[in-house]
Amino acid sequence: MARRSNTKMVPVPSDSIVPERDLGRAPVLETKHLGIDFGGLTAVDDFNLTVGATEIAGLIGPNGAGKTTVFNLLTKVYQPTRGAILLNGKQTADMNTVQVNKAGIARTFQNIRLFNDLTVEDNVKIGLHNQVKCGTVTSILRLPGYWKSEKRAHDRAMELLGIFGMQDVAKHQAGSLPYGAQRRLEIVRALATHPSLLLLDEPAAGMNPSETSELMETITYIRDTFQIAIMLIEHDMNLVMGICEGIAVLNYGRIIAKGTPDEIQNNPQVIEAYLGKQ
Repeated sequence: MARRSNTKMVPVPSDSIVPERDLGRAPVLETKHLGIDFGGLTAVDDFNLTVGATEIAGLIGPNGAGKTTVFNLLTKVYQPTRGAILLNGKQTADMNTVQVNKAGIARTFQNIRLFNDLTVEDNVKIGLHNQVKCGTVTSILRLPGYWKSEKRAHDRAMELLGIFGMQDVAKHQAGSLPYGAQRRLEIVRALATHPSLLLLDEPAAGMNPSETSELMETITYIRDTFQIAIMLIEHDMNLVMGICEGIAVLNYGRIIAKGTPDEIQNNPQVIEAYLGKQ
């Protein structure tokens, strides 16, 4: 089972911490006083977070704390009411979901969202839209450029599937795969967009302990192989404490604690948020 490395977390000027190896590199993500209101309800407020360039970060909190809302803000499913999001130092204020994906954020969802009737390979090819381009006329007339583009997409899709040992099921319907394999395929499709930050929304949901252990290995492998940052929402504390380097705890839409796994496990506010007052 994957175990968290003894990463030293160090302070940075924004009053946050990043892995020591990421010092001197711009954070992949910075949020400043981020918030959103739905009518008279404040769902997220004053959300400040920094994620290092190759950090595995965790966002945890009780049910209804606003974690998925934060992911929806980062990916522009929702436009923030206030605050700023910087992706690789660039403001995303005027971006929509497609543009923020092209800028470097990819995500998976609590409930798996695959094109079940398409093949495994075609699901990955859909994720390659940022990289493999072909003009409309060229595609309609099946000109040589179309076939070259198709070959590039096929080769890249098979390369990505091969990294995760899934090339043998490339021609299978995505909906026919076992649950754990569908989770992996959703991650592969997200990686196909060539992100610098991968958001995983409850990736271990519905998994048994063996599948969760394999997932931990996979997440660490992705970070090491692609040299990207990963941020995950997860209720499985063994997974979170096992692989995350920096963790933020959300409660009622506000961050109540940030720190290393050891610091979070021993934080009285965190214990109260999960277990209530004694």
